[in-house]
Amino acid sequence: MFYKDLFYKDLFYKDLFYKDLFYKRQAKPMSEFFQRNLPHYHIPNAAYFITFRLAGSIPVEVWKRLKEEYEQEKQLLAKKFKGDELSEERYKAQKRHFARFDKLLDHPKDGPRWLAESRFAEIVTHELHNLHPDNFHLHAYCLMSNHCHLLIDQQDIPEPTQPGDGKHYTALSHAMRLLKGRTGYACAALLGRKGAFWQHESYDHVVRDEKEFMRIVNYIVNNPAKAGLINDWRDWPYTYVNPTLL
Repeated sequence: MFYKDLFYKDLFYKDLFYKDLFYKRQAKPMSEFFQRNLPHYHIPNAAYFITFRLAGSIPVEVWKRLKEEYEQEKQLLAKKFKGDELSEERYKAQKRHFARFDKLLDHPKDGPRWLAESRFAEIVTHELHNLHPDNFHLHAYCLMSNHCHLLIDQQDIPEPTQPGDGKHYTALSHAMRLLKGRTGYACAALLGRKGAFWQHESYDHVVRDEKEFMRIVNYIVNNPAKAGLINDWRDWPYTYVNPTLL
């Protein structure tokens, strides 16, 4: 079961997940595709659902078309809705966009599938646990052949020391930089090559409330079954759920 005190450790965090106040705090959509050298909008102490993928796992032209369709939909929504209603419609649009994105990853026609091999998957799972609890609190993850779904929270995780090179890192972007940097370097070494192992951009979504949190846990653990790879989520070797949630 999910325990409310996991989310509501202090008054700020409790207030954050009241829907009306949440929308007032956040002027931008609830989830963003964030890229390596761009500023990120990340809410302190929030819980995040993140999907990151192997470089080249979706063809460039397909990815470009998917993003263009999403941007066009957001522009149409901005003309039709305002305020809280616009935020809600954007949230629905983001869910549709993510569903299309994840379907491409679950049923790849080509591209790398290194995470299907235990030697790569174990590097990633080791680092996911290694970064808990100093860089994030780990709730659930699932490694598929070409991507990873991850559910974490940033409760009481401090902002990192900035590198002084003009880039700004939030606690979340710093954690993802460590995760993808360390695992990407190790996996590339196994392949005996240089270059990007992970795609630079990732998908991160702020979890709005307890109900959505549990829906995301179920989504993560059932991803292999949804893709037709297994029948029981417990049979997938690279799925993890924090014991406090079971």
